Amino acid sequence: MGFNRPSKIQEMALPMMLAHPPQNLIAQSQSGTGKTAAFVLAMLSRVNALKLFPQCLCLAPTYELALQTGRVVERMGKFCVDVQVMYAIRGNRIPRDTDVTKQIVIGTPGTVLDWCFKRKLIDLTKIRVFVLDEADVMIDTQGFADQSIRIQRALPNECQMLLFSATFEDSVWQFAERIIPDPNVIKLRKEELTLNNIQQYYVLCGNRKDKYQALCNIYGGITIGQAIIFCQTRRNAKWLTVEMMQDGHQVSLLSGELTVDQRASIIQRFRDGKEKVLITTNVCARGIDVKQITIVVNFDLPVNQAEEPDYETYLHRIGRTGRFGKKGLAFNMIEVDKLPLLMKIQDHFNSSIKQLDPEDMDEIEKIEY
Repeated sequence: MGFNRPSKIQEMALPMMLAHPPQNLIAQSQSGTGKTAAFVLAMLSRVNALKLFPQCLCLAPTYELALQTGRVVERMGKFCVDVQVMYAIRGNRIPRDTDVTKQIVIGTPGTVLDWCFKRKLIDLTKIRVFVLDEADVMIDTQGFADQSIRIQRALPNECQMLLFSATFEDSVWQFAERIIPDPNVIKLRKEELTLNNIQQYYVLCGNRKDKYQALCNIYGGITIGQAIIFCQTRRNAKWLTVEMMQDGHQVSLLSGELTVDQRASIIQRFRDGKEKVLITTNVCARGIDVKQITIVVNFDLPVNQAEEPDYETYLHRIGRTGRFGKKGLAFNMIEVDKLPLLMKIQDHFNSSIKQLDPEDMDEIEKIEY
């Protein structure tokens, strides 16, 4: 699969995850660090291919992430003869009285709950490995924490529990400790949360037309890979998509109102390089793993309800570039009154965000990536 040596999280977590007897783990790990490959190895190592019922269960917060994890299972598991994956996600209709014979089930909490308790498709007492991925998002998503706890309570004592989260606010800790007995813990030091291989810039703009102009200049000066542009609202995302298309850019728009299938097909087209630019709202800050992304643009800074910077979302957004230690670029388009927010982000991650003059094409062309 192109792994020559383990990433840091793999090096620390794999010995614990593969140990006998099985050990529980709570780990802090950003996307792009190889955690999926690590917990997939753990699942594959515990599966008995001769037993035709679910033995490993992985919960993910979104349909996209479930599919992406499943793809990793399929790629890594092609050497494990007869081990198969099943997706417990909305829209995957299973006829009544069907026996689920696949050994690894990956799904979202609501559907998994339905399959376990209502439809009795999965016998939780036979699950040997339970993985909770992106636990921080689970906790922020209405009902997911409770659903996950209900599922976990029905698991046998000897089931191995693995929980991953990119950030560990107090609420995530409390949740993790409720759900994972006697865990090993791998926690990043705060300063390791910065993404050192990503160069961050900001451009001061008067309004969204200025932002668009700045974006075109940057995009004209740096002809590389693919870009994701994040907008705070669907309206801005739509407006930007139309503007860019009219200027002849190959752009696709990913937003919450699309169906699951539409979203999957847009992401696939982007992966295949058919579109160079993906414009999206926060819905996709996580779980899109496209190796060729070299630029992330925050057309709007991520803020929470209180209009304070949303640090986690910022980290996740710019984490779409610079995967596995490659270099990446992040550009923030900001109005002058938003500058204090950006300074808070800079202080929080203890990293430098340099100002860029979008009119200075020489400066833009000097940017190394």
